[in-house]
Amino acid sequence: MEQTLWGDRGQLVKLEPSESNDQTGCVAVSRLGNAQVGAELFSVWVQLRGASWVEAKEGRFRLRRGHWIALEKDSKPLVQTDRYGLCLGVTLSMEGLRAMARFADSPLYAGRGRLNRRDALTLVRLWREAGRRAQDGADISALRPLLLHLAGVQQEFSEFIQRCPGRSRNRKRQVFGRLQRARLYLEGNCDRVVRISELAELTSFSSWYFSRTFYSLYDESPQAAAARMRLEHAAELLRNTSMMVGEVAAASGFDNCCSFARAFRARFGTSASRYRSSLVPSRTDSAKSSAAARKAVTRTGT
Repeated sequence: MEQTLWGDRGQLVKLEPSESNDQTGCVAVSRLGNAQVGAELFSVWVQLRGASWVEAKEGRFRLRRGHWIALEKDSKPLVQTDRYGLCLGVTLSMEGLRAMARFADSPLYAGRGRLNRRDALTLVRLWREAGRRAQDGADISALRPLLLHLAGVQQEFSEFIQRCPGRSRNRKRQVFGRLQRARLYLEGNCDRVVRISELAELTSFSSWYFSRTFYSLYDESPQAAAARMRLEHAAELLRNTSMMVGEVAAASGFDNCCSFARAFRARFGTSASRYRSSLVPSRTDSAKSSAAARKAVTRTGT
């Protein structure tokens, strides 16, 4: 197992498995650092501080504090942090995935989600322990506690796996893994309209089988899921950027402002402009509270 790799202060670390080095192990990216993961490496990333951008075959993702994302072995992600960012990662080669199958009841799947504070603290401790053991020349078993913890974070997937078609457990897991990747692809391409044929090709299913299975698993059609994600993306842009409404519509894959306005109102019950305006008081109150807190600290110090 490789020692911990760290891309810090603009540095780029590259992870490419070879015959002499499979690159299974821990990696970290911080303070404008970068990490490029090569083919045949499954990877999991957890954002602890600041934010990161992840560009992969499935699309582009923004990780904020407490977010995690898992990517398939041919995703080839590039992870870039902002000036305050700290993102911890774990990479698994084919041999590492096979080793995990020997000691874990369930494999890791592509997807994304959030960690609560307790799980995040546990992950940091296990990640550090795995890194220290790697420096001492430990094998894949050094990652076992960390990988089991990550599998536990994905325990919520177990209910979905049972709903997948297939006679055997392995077949259900295979179908679920492919559908999870398709769902992640939708999230990573919220700036445009994704065709069903793209998702079918990604999962190696027919368009008919994919659509039917997706609906039975997630209780919404791929088209409905895509529309919902694009509108949620638009709402996030309205909350966190100063983009004009027309720019938000274009960045969310809508051809014109009229269709965006109708879809946004149907989803959120208000117009995009009023949605943004409703956030202004809370931002102002938050700014006033922060200013008051700083003044109180200053008075206490004096």
